[in-house]
Amino acid sequence: MLTNRSLSSTLDRMMTLNRALDHAFNAQLNESRVWVPAIDVVEKKDAYVMYAELPGVDVSDVDISFEQNVLTIRGTRRSSIEAEKQGDVRIYAAERINGAFERSIRLPEFVDGEKISADLTNGVLSVTVPKARAAQARKIEINSGAAQAHKVASASEVTSQAVGNN
Repeated sequence: MLTNRSLSSTLDRMMTLNRALDHAFNAQLNESRVWVPAIDVVEKKDAYVMYAELPGVDVSDVDISFEQNVLTIRGTRRSSIEAEKQGDVRIYAAERINGAFERSIRLPEFVDGEKISADLTNGVLSVTVPKARAAQARKIEINSGAAQAHKVASASEVTSQAVGNN
C-alpha cells in the first residue's frame, strides 16, 4: 500500500527545507544553472530508502557518506559535450545541467549506520539505511487473565503433587 504523508511530518518538512537551502546556496556560489538531483525518501517497516535520480552519472563519480545521522550523497555529472576531444563543435542547445552536486538528508535516530547499502541502476541511486532493532516495531503478546489463572492453577497442582509424594 502506498501512503503519501502530508507535509506536516517532520521528515517531509526537513526534506523541503533541505531542498530549498540546496537551491539557494548553490545558486549563490555559482551564477550559472545548478543541478540538484531529485530525491524520494521512503520509510519501510525495517529501513529508510532514498531514491536519487542520477541520469548520466557514473558510479565512480558518486560518493556516499554517513556521519551523525546525516546521509550525504555527492557526485559529478560530466558533460557529454567535450569540445577538447570532439574538435570544433557548434552547440545549438545545451539544456542538460552538469557539474558537481551534493544532497544531505538528516535521518531520525536509531538507524544502523554499519549496514547501509547502495545500488545505482538505470540512473536511479537507491540507498537503504536499516533501522536499529530498538526502533523497529514489534508485536507484544498480551496475557489474558484466564491464561494467567490457568498457569497459577497448574503450578499449585504441581506443588501439591510434589508435597503429596513426600
